Amino acid sequence: MPRGPRLDEPGTLHHVMMRGIEKGTIVQDGIDRTEFLKRMGTLAQITQTPLYAFALMNNHVHILLKSGPLGLASYMRRLLSGYAQYYNRRHNRVGHLFQNRYKSIICEEEAYFDKLVAYIHLNPLKAGLVETLEALASYPWTGHAVIMNRINHSWLDRDYVLGFFGSSHRTAKKAYLDYLQEEIGQDRQKELTGGGIVRSHGGWINVLSMRKKGIRALGDERILGSDAFVRQLLKDAEEGQKSELPGEERGRLIECEIEQTCRDAGITESFLRSGSLSMNLPVIRKQLAVKFVIEHGLSLTETARQLGVTASAVSYMLKHR
Repeated sequence: MPRGPRLDEPGTLHHVMMRGIEKGTIVQDGIDRTEFLKRMGTLAQITQTPLYAFALMNNHVHILLKSGPLGLASYMRRLLSGYAQYYNRRHNRVGHLFQNRYKSIICEEEAYFDKLVAYIHLNPLKAGLVETLEALASYPWTGHAVIMNRINHSWLDRDYVLGFFGSSHRTAKKAYLDYLQEEIGQDRQKELTGGGIVRSHGGWINVLSMRKKGIRALGDERILGSDAFVRQLLKDAEEGQKSELPGEERGRLIECEIEQTCRDAGITESFLRSGSLSMNLPVIRKQLAVKFVIEHGLSLTETARQLGVTASAVSYMLKHR
């Protein structure tokens, strides 16, 4: 089956879900949970990935985030592979930890941000891990405790979340709590994590109503949003896909850019890749790294190979560009 257009521009809001393989556990105790959150938060800061909500359960995780400059895939790959290696070492196991690929739904922010924050943060309460909303405020494995200022995680954008509920922290926190209280009795699972056109338009009743009026609504299982939002997102993605260069052509372009840059700087390509910090090499490498990753979609690993540095060095360049 041909691959669909990429739906992962920087700044795109995603509801990400990942489960343990065969519904198995992904955290066994507080040490595992602390390690997962540490990796999730540190990596978010390194990759400039804003985080707004999370719920770490025994066998699955929910995260609400916006993709950073390197895209969602880079962040998730590093998070899941790094944590899986840690978990397998600590618990003396081998093999995959997470079930297949993570699931990501792109969300229309204005219409769904508050619902998603509430849905994610209420997971432990609805699962019976805590008994009351008051107890949830001290539960350390969701972002709700951060919003309530009981726990401090600098990598969770508390101000941004509260800004959706009020103009000051005091009024916003009250409105946020009132909203969560209302959402406790709501079953949003199918609406927020279901599939395609039904989810995009709030259920079959709304879809049938639109059809009776002669309105053809577009849906996509990767998207949570209105018909206009879905159409625009797919249009942008298709246009972006058309503008991408084929692999061979992109390779030639990168070779030419390295050659031209070295010629302009009066250096050799081997000197560029030597690892030296003399002359203006760090600045030159950073300029090329940003162009290769952001403009041409080159991976961190391939960019590092082209410049003679490590992938972590490329990540640092992008973060401090």
